[in-house]
Amino acid sequence: MKFCYSILNMQEIDWNLIRSFVAVAEAGSLSAAARQLSASQPTLGRHIAELEKALDVTLFRRGRQGYVLTEAGSLLFERGRAVSEQASAFSRLALGSVEAIEGTVRIAASEVVAACVLPEMFARLGVEELGIEVEIVASNRIENLLRRDADIAIRMVRPAQNELVARKVTDIPLRLCAARTYLDRRGRPQRPEDLREHDLVGFDRGDDIIRGLEPYLPDLTRHAFRLRTDNQIVFWHAVQAGNGIGIGQKPLIRRDTRMEELLPDLPLPVLPVWLALHRDVRASLRIRRVADFLHDELKRYSAS
Repeated sequence: MKFCYSILNMQEIDWNLIRSFVAVAEAGSLSAAARQLSASQPTLGRHIAELEKALDVTLFRRGRQGYVLTEAGSLLFERGRAVSEQASAFSRLALGSVEAIEGTVRIAASEVVAACVLPEMFARLGVEELGIEVEIVASNRIENLLRRDADIAIRMVRPAQNELVARKVTDIPLRLCAARTYLDRRGRPQRPEDLREHDLVGFDRGDDIIRGLEPYLPDLTRHAFRLRTDNQIVFWHAVQAGNGIGIGQKPLIRRDTRMEELLPDLPLPVLPVWLALHRDVRASLRIRRVADFLHDELKRYSAS
């Protein structure tokens, strides 16, 4: 009887508590859920405790494996997710009706774009639109725009969700590159085969670089990379610091006087750039303004 009351009572609970519950249940830990929601672990822990107290049930088993739903938690999870999605839908519709070009716009982008490309762009936006505040989420995963983890996502693949509106912006060319300090010390490769005699910087688990260079170095493996990392920012800084030859975005290379583009005629894959937002917020002038601004800025960036 108490459990049935708990289910009925879900509609009366602060939806932020339910949102935190759903995020922890999906992520399996406070830390992962905190990153997803851009909240602190203590805040999420407090939300879970408040929700358990309000419903008078234990929702999770806490242990070394993280947060695991109890039987009661599992039964409440689907109801909680439905409530969370309804609240998010309400928020999206309300946001879509706002006419003023002011307020916060949350942008999700890959680590390199978020750290190395967007700040300069938003400095210009800040001059043009004094009423807009920007939040940047640096993440290489596809943000869940359906639950408003972000208002706009910049992605290198086309989002597949039907509820999202996506438009292709441009293709960013990629080039081999290295720090001038490294090249002055080790020489400059003249042919793709010369790369075998150089230190290479690459990904640890990701195979994007291996696949990109496969036509020229078919026997290339991760062990050929003297320095390996799957963090894009660490990767870029490692190349900048002179650890070896890597692959970078052509506009970034040309803007950095420490870097030099190598084998410019060597065909490499491009990075397709997509802008995505939820259909419900297309009517928001501030989101549309930022989306149009990013579209123009990213096209200009890719051509620089």
